[in-house]
Amino acid sequence: MGRKVIAVVGPTATGKTALAIEIARRIGGEIVNADSRQVYRGMDIGTAKPTAAERCAVPHYLFDHVRPDEAYSLGVYREQALAVFHEIWARGHVPVLTGGTGQYTWALLESWSVPEIPPDFELRERLERECEALGTEATLRRLQDVDPVAAARIDVRNLRRVVRALEVFELTGRPISDWQSKGDPGFSYEAFGIALSRPLLDERINARVDAMFAAGFEDEVRRLRSQGYQRDLPAMSSIGYSQVYQLLDGEISREMAIEETRRATRRLARKQAGWFRLQDTRLCWLQPGELPAFLRD
Repeated sequence: MGRKVIAVVGPTATGKTALAIEIARRIGGEIVNADSRQVYRGMDIGTAKPTAAERCAVPHYLFDHVRPDEAYSLGVYREQALAVFHEIWARGHVPVLTGGTGQYTWALLESWSVPEIPPDFELRERLERECEALGTEATLRRLQDVDPVAAARIDVRNLRRVVRALEVFELTGRPISDWQSKGDPGFSYEAFGIALSRPLLDERINARVDAMFAAGFEDEVRRLRSQGYQRDLPAMSSIGYSQVYQLLDGEISREMAIEETRRATRRLARKQAGWFRLQDTRLCWLQPGELPAFLRD
């Protein structure tokens, strides 16, 4: 049959984890993470990681292997994920890639050429200061001027990714999107998403955020802070974490933290939908509770 990967992708709160585990359980698969926040240790509730019971059902990889204060990049992720793929194939099993980070997913499935350009921290700090001084709209225009493709993909509120795109352009004279050329990954894949209407997805997002706070999200962030992970770390800019840090510092109320987390998560889902479109012929879309055709009786 050759080397193959099954991917379960799409916006947050669509039910990817349950579907991926069910597929893996039935075909002898092993789960490989494709979520850029679930790589961090200690960030469990706010990133909606699989539960302990879910991880016991089938093997899981590339979760909890990065410190929140550790630098991590698309290039490092791609190298690690490909190594895991080869280990899984060597056991005669199938990697089941799942997560909502479009860059991570397509960089693997389409064998992107990722720019391995070491960070220039002095340049990065200057760009961060300039972007913060310019404001959101002017920063977006600046990125559009040098890399309109990246500007369409990157959420301009994600300062870290905007700065990285500008940094690569200044260091190489080429847009970061030019570096992300596609190649032959050396394996075949089938990619599945769960199609949800916007109202239903918004309802599920709101319910998930409520459940996160009920499950002790604030305590999780307190614990991270006590371990020395402060709010200015890139990892702590993740949705929910930045809001809870504001709550703990007395800047906003608990009700506002919850509502802002809901709102930011809904925005994230819209952005993720840009990476995984219903019209995309690379994807097969399933209804909630539906299994791929190859698993149906």
